[in-house]
Amino acid sequence: MIRVKDLTRKYARTTAVNHISFSVDKGQIVGFLGPNGAGKTTTMRMLTCFLPPTSGTATVAGFDVLDQSLDVRKHIGYLPETPPIYPEMETVEYLRFVGRLKGLRGAELDKRVEYVVGRCAVADVRTKLLGKLSKGYRQRVGLAQAIIHNPDVLILDEPTAGLDPKQINETRDLIKDLAGEHTIILSTHILPEVEQTCEQVIIINKGRVVATDSVSNLQARARNAEVMLIEVAPRGGTLEAEPVQRKLQSVAGVDRVQVKDRREGALLFETESRKGELVRGDLARAIIAGGWDLNELRPASMSLEEIFLQLTGTDPAQPAEDKAAPAAEQAEAAPGADTTEPAESEEPQAEEPQA
Repeated sequence: MIRVKDLTRKYARTTAVNHISFSVDKGQIVGFLGPNGAGKTTTMRMLTCFLPPTSGTATVAGFDVLDQSLDVRKHIGYLPETPPIYPEMETVEYLRFVGRLKGLRGAELDKRVEYVVGRCAVADVRTKLLGKLSKGYRQRVGLAQAIIHNPDVLILDEPTAGLDPKQINETRDLIKDLAGEHTIILSTHILPEVEQTCEQVIIINKGRVVATDSVSNLQARARNAEVMLIEVAPRGGTLEAEPVQRKLQSVAGVDRVQVKDRREGALLFETESRKGELVRGDLARAIIAGGWDLNELRPASMSLEEIFLQLTGTDPAQPAEDKAAPAAEQAEAAPGADTTEPAESEEPQAEEPQA
């Protein structure tokens, strides 16, 4: 559905996106991750035909973003971080306006407006001015405009930014519901959201793709050792950590044993062994032979946040304003908005995409 090969975007003294390649299959939800200024928004703008690539190719639904940009726009829905709304318009008035821009007319327009109003849960604000809506409702209206023409591909840039936990859950559930009907690229800094929502992850750093795989495969690749979590309980009395540590450390193949937590008299240990060493059975037997109860024995997986830090050396939770990012990464396009290139670029201003 989306094919990107050696895609590059250069400015006068900056390479924002540097020969990236990836593919997304039909119906997938893909998380697009990277620190601020890594090139995420620039990539999405090239895929939505807002910025032309300097070199390389990209196709969306089989259409080239450079040579067939009008066809790409017909098959794509885009929600930037700041929803592209007109605050002086009412919700349904705005959706009908966007629908007409996207080529819908008559009964088909009426049908699609009613569908997205219900699907995105904005029926109770259908006659309210967009400027009076809460952040959560504005995000929903932004998502409604992105899907009103039933596009094959949805590109969502930080769709839950600034939402409260309840709104985040509602938006996350809606995005998961849209999978299958639409191919979705989701850019976000909320890594648990990616773990719960996305089938595949693309991580970009300094304009280059540093990883692309499923979350489970990334976890397996990131660990160079097998890490186990073991909960041990006493058979009466109290449990001292040191004897258990010595017993676990004596198992062949175990390189490290660490106490992680104490739980109502039981202790949680983390053991690390060389990758490929099958030590689980030996660990269990060691605990039983030591006269303790084995409550739990399971592999420990790296969180997506740990993988992100390992690959990029960047804290994803750090606010955007704390990091330097090119102006092209920070500017958000809204209908009728005036957008410009970074200050160092002497290229002509990019033409704003038509809806």
